[in-house]
Amino acid sequence: MEAKKGFRAVSKNLPMSPSKIRPIADHVRRKPYADAIAILDSLPNKGAGYLKKVIASAAANAMYQDQNLDEDSLFVAELLVDGGPSRKTIWPRSRGRADRQIKRSSHISVVLDQKAVN
Repeated sequence: MEAKKGFRAVSKNLPMSPSKIRPIADHVRRKPYADAIAILDSLPNKGAGYLKKVIASAAANAMYQDQNLDEDSLFVAELLVDGGPSRKTIWPRSRGRADRQIKRSSHISVVLDQKAVN
């Protein structure tokens, strides 16, 4: 079994649909850490704030695990947005009927890695 490379951070059960977060994640995949944070700062979406928090947490994990690490050498190696548990609530309708409303949640996993020095 091969050990995974990189520095990980995971955020689970975020109250937002994965389909809303995935297009934002596509903007920052494979980008340098500083560029990814700058891109997420400029986006108005709520999901950008969630992604920024998780990426910053992975960077903090990297700095804690390797004291000699330079922040400029980090890049977003892997960024996964998966579906979490769904909450099903009742939505009252007219004439005593009811519809089901599905409130989806997300899990975000980030792996930051160092750029290869040539």
